[in-house]
Amino acid sequence: MTQGGGATVLFIGGWGRSGSTLLECLLSELDGVTVLGEVVHLWERGLREGERCACGSPFPECPFWSEVGDVAFGGWANVDPDRLAVLKQAVDRQRRVIHTARRRLPRGIAPLVHEYASYYRRVYDAARRVTGARVLVDSSKEIPTALAVGHDPQVDLRVAHIVRDSRGVAFSWAKTVERPESPEGDLMTRYSPAKSTAYWISGNLLPEGLRYRRIPTSRLRYEDLVARPQATVAGLWRELGLPGVADLPMTGPNEVHLHGTHSVAGNPMRFRRGRTVLRADVQWQTSLTRRDRRLVTAMSLPMLWRFGYPIRGRG
Repeated sequence: MTQGGGATVLFIGGWGRSGSTLLECLLSELDGVTVLGEVVHLWERGLREGERCACGSPFPECPFWSEVGDVAFGGWANVDPDRLAVLKQAVDRQRRVIHTARRRLPRGIAPLVHEYASYYRRVYDAARRVTGARVLVDSSKEIPTALAVGHDPQVDLRVAHIVRDSRGVAFSWAKTVERPESPEGDLMTRYSPAKSTAYWISGNLLPEGLRYRRIPTSRLRYEDLVARPQATVAGLWRELGLPGVADLPMTGPNEVHLHGTHSVAGNPMRFRRGRTVLRADVQWQTSLTRRDRRLVTAMSLPMLWRFGYPIRGRG
């Protein structure tokens, strides 16, 4: 729990293309909730590269983020992204988890972890002051980030670990997807099925470090979120003991009207507005090649069982 009345932060963790942006978009419709996007990328994609906020404005011109920067740091000009890059390499990588997953940090790395986490805490606290939100959502996904930030006693961190069938994730990572926030029209990173599945395995094992650290963590599945959004979000809220009531303003059993946010980075879905029908992306069931399906299934078999996914059939 937080000490000193800091922000309550719901950190969405897991491996990419697992539905984290969908979850973020749904949570943005709850009263008392402000979504921030992938704060781990704020320093590079927002501050250094000036990519577009979900509101459509370049990061330096977004009124929300300008105010957050003023409150947190006296202006973004007072933040050195080069220093953040150095700190990230030192404390926020998978190879650093051997240290940051400990309940007590080793002396050599402790000052760097606390310095790194302090940037996030100041952003969270500033966003809380600007919006009055009871819960802030950071959809960074990276578990090493959560492990590092969770060492700041002023941050009340709770984690939503979202998972998706590894075969659907592998198919998604192989697609060509544009990044609309990039001024140069860059494409999102692509991975082979083998590489994306290796990352899927590690990304979904790392949350065990959060549980060891006694950071409240709740797992949910993308497939359940799409099929039963209201019940899934309410269950998440209840399990993590988050403040307020998680009553999604659904306009139909699987339909919601999405409003604008200031999500700073993430999947292009964060730019979506208006009527949105929730449908599971199951294209992989017919389009993933037999060879790739067998490869991904074999690599991820124990965890597919663990998360309750069928091994045979349509998934």
